[in-house]
Amino acid sequence: MTGIAACSFMLAQVAPHAREAGAILAAQDDPAALSELKLDAVLRQNDRLVQDNIEAALAAGDADLADSFVALARDRNIAVPDDLLARVSDAVKEENSTSHFARRFATGLVTGSADDVASLSGTVVGDLFVIGDVRDVVREGKHLAMGEDTDRLVLGLAAAGLAVTAATYVSIGGAAPVRAGLTLVKDARKVGRLGEGLAAWAGRSAREFVDTPMLQNAVASGSVLRPGQTVSAIKAAFRAEKAGALVRLGKDVTRVAEKTGTRGAMDSLRIAEGPKDVARAARLAEAQGSKTRAIMKLLGRGALLLVGGAFDLALWLFGAVLTLFGLLSSIKATTERLTQAWCDRRRARRLRRAQVAAEAALASAAGPA
Repeated sequence: MTGIAACSFMLAQVAPHAREAGAILAAQDDPAALSELKLDAVLRQNDRLVQDNIEAALAAGDADLADSFVALARDRNIAVPDDLLARVSDAVKEENSTSHFARRFATGLVTGSADDVASLSGTVVGDLFVIGDVRDVVREGKHLAMGEDTDRLVLGLAAAGLAVTAATYVSIGGAAPVRAGLTLVKDARKVGRLGEGLAAWAGRSAREFVDTPMLQNAVASGSVLRPGQTVSAIKAAFRAEKAGALVRLGKDVTRVAEKTGTRGAMDSLRIAEGPKDVARAARLAEAQGSKTRAIMKLLGRGALLLVGGAFDLALWLFGAVLTLFGLLSSIKATTERLTQAWCDRRRARRLRRAQVAAEAALASAAGPA
């Protein structure tokens, strides 16, 4: 009985962890379900976690992230002070104002750098008119021709962008999502917000779909003052048949941006270690919508897949199985002992009755004699 009690106590302690571990392992291929389970654990540990992150986002001037945390709080029935909600609302209104949009649009158009919807719009417009891509190709191409440090990834993305831009015009906007996605990847690279693993993968891909010698010749004679001639020469160096993976990446980035905004797409590119992570981020964004940025802020890459800890989760399950086996073994052993004791008592009673009967028979036989 002691063994049963001990195993029952251990199972009661292990079972909740094992159940949670099993749910997480079962959801490892579903970013939306996985993030929900991980959020449960994270939010249980700190009641003020959401409120503190809203304050931090406002202090950093990121109204979009603050609003994402508000959406998460609303979905999770987490109370947020009214004055804090008002501050978030005011910040969002300011960020979406016409003057702010115009200023950021101009910044994106001129500098080719995007960190919100307005600046991305300007950047995409610049790239659609090939200004941005020609500028990037000529700049990096000159570095390459002169033997200077060259960002081959930006060079490859700009070359790919020129080819996709041409396809966008031919398809009357059909390739625009890919164009916007590639622009975001290029901008993330420029500002150092492209994950190391994803940057390495994109760099390898760029070497495959860009004919470097031909591109060097194109940029050696190219100029932003002759965009038509320069674009034609650069497009000839682009191997469209080998850019399928890059096109899929551009589409996935755009899917994220459509649901979470430009900054959400940038967040996903920062934590991604490869194109599969970006595809997972797109699935997460489609399921969680405006909450996605808050989720990625809290969980990081763990919002997309199991990052470490799989062995620990498996140990919880293994421990629960062993404890259950121990409990069943204890029940079996106890049952066997009780059954054996019952059988022994019955056997002893039968022996006593037989002995009494034998003694009575002997006494009866001895009496007449």
